[in-house]
Amino acid sequence: MPIESGSCASARQAKQKRKSHSLSIRRTNSSEQERAGLQRDMLEGQDSKLPSSVRNTLLELFGQIEREFENLYIENVELRREIDTLNERLAGEGQTIDGAELSKGQLKTKASHSTSQLSQKLKTTYKASTSKIVSSFKTTTSRAICQLVKEYVGHRDGIWDVSVAKTQPVVLGTASADHTALLWSIETGKCLVKYVGHVGSVNSIKFHPTEQVALTASGDQTAHIWRYIIQLPTPQPTADCNQVSGEDEVEISDKDEPDGDGDGSSDCPTVRVPLTSLKSHQGVVIAADWLVGGKQAVTASWDRTANLYDVETSELVHSLTGHDQELTHCCTHPTQRLVVTSSRDTTFRLWDFRDPSIHSVNVFQGHTDTVTSAVFTVGDNVVSGSDDRTVKVWDLKNMRSPIATIRTDSAVNRINVCVGQRIIALPHDNRQVRLFDMSGVRLARLPRSNRQGHRRMVCCTAWSEDHPICNLFTCGFDRQAIGWNINIPALLQEK
Repeated sequence: MPIESGSCASARQAKQKRKSHSLSIRRTNSSEQERAGLQRDMLEGQDSKLPSSVRNTLLELFGQIEREFENLYIENVELRREIDTLNERLAGEGQTIDGAELSKGQLKTKASHSTSQLSQKLKTTYKASTSKIVSSFKTTTSRAICQLVKEYVGHRDGIWDVSVAKTQPVVLGTASADHTALLWSIETGKCLVKYVGHVGSVNSIKFHPTEQVALTASGDQTAHIWRYIIQLPTPQPTADCNQVSGEDEVEISDKDEPDGDGDGSSDCPTVRVPLTSLKSHQGVVIAADWLVGGKQAVTASWDRTANLYDVETSELVHSLTGHDQELTHCCTHPTQRLVVTSSRDTTFRLWDFRDPSIHSVNVFQGHTDTVTSAVFTVGDNVVSGSDDRTVKVWDLKNMRSPIATIRTDSAVNRINVCVGQRIIALPHDNRQVRLFDMSGVRLARLPRSNRQGHRRMVCCTAWSEDHPICNLFTCGFDRQAIGWNINIPALLQEK
């Protein structure tokens, strides 16, 4: 018997496939016509207020939609058959190809032979799976670079803000919706001081540049300046949290969150009365900060204004008006008399107090949703984050457009910049914390699993560049703050 060649066999197989495909389409079309007629007969026997012409048009449109879905299904079946054929041919070589692992070029070739939406969907699926694979490798690397060192548990409600003292001894401060602000030993995780002077949610905490004094902003429409005295205890050996294995991300319910009851914050020294209370706002004071030198303070409020105060006299020096909606944050320049305020009106404003006789204002318009924070960096740059899921880096000398844009998959909360290394820490609504450089290149993502990381929205980040144990702190609405050790040289090398 003559032996059929491989090319003839493959040609005959392809011809049979085309024939079966055309037959299936004919069967589909004929059955579709029968169904359409049956549906039309059924609808004609029913009472309806629609004119017959309108009902016929609707039936035709529904029929077209159903046919389109059937065609997509048939094409999907054909693509799977071709993939199986390729797998059979490559089986002898020890290689296989799966539908989700086709190369980009192969998918483009498939798309060129079909005008249906199925090929486009396959391309999208491929890109998503590829990004997920790359992201998983990045996460594995990040776990070795970004290590959880200490958890600070003691608040009874979500933590809005976290800050690091600028004077010795260096302590961690947290501001919470439970109406308190707590100061912590970074090394031991023990609460050192509790401030209970506010009668509303404490939304912000900032430390004086040269004294043991803190500035807190609250929902009770005030900002308080209060003094603390801390003597750090001798550090005790603690368990190494770095050995926690990085499991896949697991959603955890609220019942698994740390319970603030029974913590050590109840037996720490308590400050009840402020040195000074700043009371000129007519709404929630959402943030506050010290101007360079610490002799003046600025506050941002939901009453759409920011106020500049003299700390010694508590007098209002300037009321900064111009925002159309509630303010969300304020930040001061570390070395110059500059203030930046952000707002729900999708803008942030730069206020210049360097010349006492001129108070210039510059408006930055680049976001499409609430600007949740804007912070100064080294030089003439400002970084802004927004609910529109973007972070933008701006040059103060050119305000028309950002010099870099970072796009994320979740709303961005209060950001912070490591000035010395020019690294931005982004806290997200989806519990993620990501690190980027100033040019918009992603460096790492902090580990987040069932055993480490935040369990709910991450509200704020704060860098401590000089601390030997923790150089990044995060806080969230899971009622805890976390100290991280970021191996910055290794992080930059990975980039």
